[in-house]
Amino acid sequence: MDLYLQGHDYKYAAEQVLLTQFPQERPVYPDHPPRGDRAELRLFPGKRWYTATCLLVWEGKRHRGMARVPAKEITGELLRDRLCQRAVKLAFYRACVARSGVRPPWGSLTGIRPAKLLTASLEAGLSPRAALRDFTLRYDVSPERAKLCLSAALASQEAKKTLEGRDVCLYVGIPFCPTRCAYCSFVSQSVEKSMKLIPPFLEALCREMEATGWAAAELGLRVVSVYMGGGTPTTLSPAELELLCGRLEAEFDLAAVRDYSVEAGRPDTITAEKLAVLSGHGVNRLSVNPQTMEDAVLEAIGRKHTAADVYRALELVRAAGDFAVNMDLIAGLPGDSPAGFSRTLDAVLALGAENITVHTLSLKKGARLTLERTPLPSAAAVGDMLTEANRRLSGTGYAPYYLYRQKFMSGGFENVGWALPGRENLYNICIMEELCSILAMGGGGSTKLVDPVRGRIERVFAPKYPLEYIQGIDRVTGQKTKIKEFYHGISAQGNQR
Repeated sequence: MDLYLQGHDYKYAAEQVLLTQFPQERPVYPDHPPRGDRAELRLFPGKRWYTATCLLVWEGKRHRGMARVPAKEITGELLRDRLCQRAVKLAFYRACVARSGVRPPWGSLTGIRPAKLLTASLEAGLSPRAALRDFTLRYDVSPERAKLCLSAALASQEAKKTLEGRDVCLYVGIPFCPTRCAYCSFVSQSVEKSMKLIPPFLEALCREMEATGWAAAELGLRVVSVYMGGGTPTTLSPAELELLCGRLEAEFDLAAVRDYSVEAGRPDTITAEKLAVLSGHGVNRLSVNPQTMEDAVLEAIGRKHTAADVYRALELVRAAGDFAVNMDLIAGLPGDSPAGFSRTLDAVLALGAENITVHTLSLKKGARLTLERTPLPSAAAVGDMLTEANRRLSGTGYAPYYLYRQKFMSGGFENVGWALPGRENLYNICIMEELCSILAMGGGGSTKLVDPVRGRIERVFAPKYPLEYIQGIDRVTGQKTKIKEFYHGISAQGNQR
């Protein structure tokens, strides 16, 4: 679609709306006013208002949208850009709604972390009721989604009260899985093809843990949460898990850790021997992720296990120690239906998981479902699945404690983590709400350094593919100096105040 910008150059803002409203279109920026299907996005500064307008022409019909910002609220260049981009997005969004007559569940919002907007309102002094009303009206968010967001924002506030300035979380990425799921876009290797890479990968990971642990100790950072994900860490053998967990304990002081999570996502990777290793090293939370309890759907997504295997895995987990259990479900999988998803909810609720995470299927470019154009449930059907999940979970004592959105999600919905009272996972809140630094290690690890006082964030990335990670481990360990530089910078700024 032609996007003609006048009075501004907010291409990213325009493209975010284009992605959600016209996902099949790609942006084109003509130099002169175009003809045919287009969106003309203009920004007019004035003494009282900055006004954004959109003329949307689609299939020969014209639709208009407008939004404005009080000029008195613009007190600097950064704030000007932020508020004016929001106005441009909202004007474009309103023109799109005028065309379709349909209001998306998340209204004009396109970002990953919508709960942060509500958190900001709460921290500015608004009551939960007033913050919810402002959020709903400002962004045209549906009441159901706004309530999910408020619950996550309140959980974020509670978690923030428990954190100190040098608290951090650890993430350890194990990019190996038994097989690759049809919907998966994570960079992970099937152990059927890459068993020989596991030993050198673990050797490289131990070197990275040593370098990260050294930096954390020198800076006096306190580890409060550990999350081992991937991939599927329980793809590793008991001996490999013993090596990994033992080395993590050797390099970091884990005495202050509140929750230590491991993704045991595939029930076919769970054994009593592996659980004994994890329990012995203080792991207290496991994710056992069926995604669905419908065998036909499991087969369609390339899982090599059945629903019966999930039941057997849960029996092992409950017998092995005092693990809190998370179970992931995905709404919108091929071959599923609202009735099938309802049966999955029945099964998972009966199993008594302390956490249940309900994802919406997101189709990424590298996923097999995308490449093969697999038929999927409609957006309306996915909406029905999520509505029932929200009703059933809230009605049985669970509450939303974190949520996030992704691109290319069916129906434009969301992923929500639900927890029984007192069973919220600190790591999930911290990474989604950016409450503290996440020190990441392993293939595809993304370290996120957070200065919560000033809102400054820096990221450090590790290579994605296992072989690339192994070969680049010298550079990976060398990057740990950036952790020191970041925290020394925070200290220097604090001393200048």
